[in-house]
Amino acid sequence: MMKQSKLITIGIIALAATISSAQTSSPITSAAAATTVKTSGAPYTEGPVWTLTMVKTKAGLGDDYLRQISGTVKPVYEAAKSQKIILDYKILQGDAMGPNDYNIVIMVEFPNMAALDGLREKMDPLVEKAMGNEDQRRATAVKRLDIREILGTKTMREITLK
Repeated sequence: MMKQSKLITIGIIALAATISSAQTSSPITSAAAATTVKTSGAPYTEGPVWTLTMVKTKAGLGDDYLRQISGTVKPVYEAAKSQKIILDYKILQGDAMGPNDYNIVIMVEFPNMAALDGLREKMDPLVEKAMGNEDQRRATAVKRLDIREILGTKTMREITLK
């Protein structure tokens, strides 16, 4: 249901951008048709796409969690980066603002929204190589339940203000 909602939202945004672009672009003459590019009236330029995963570690277990993902998640991201599936990744650590807040954010940068299409097919071989077969990955995930909770994920586009 949440995926459908995201897809509908993305579709609405794309449609609105297309309509806005069509209304604000200068008309294209036949002589200039090959060189004129329609531009949006938006006050920003669209950039890469980031997925953010908000993680809450249990008290005193932040380093344990980071040690675990250094041996599993990091090799996957490094392989994906070398194959240009992702552009980069970052892990931020900080103080939680309260008992229901996250203290770690894992950010993965993709070149654009299209890079998310077929992502599982691209990532599964890398995950299996770094983290083992499905049973091994499930055992690791179960162990992580003792030290962390994923509070949510979010996909956002980086923008540059004009």
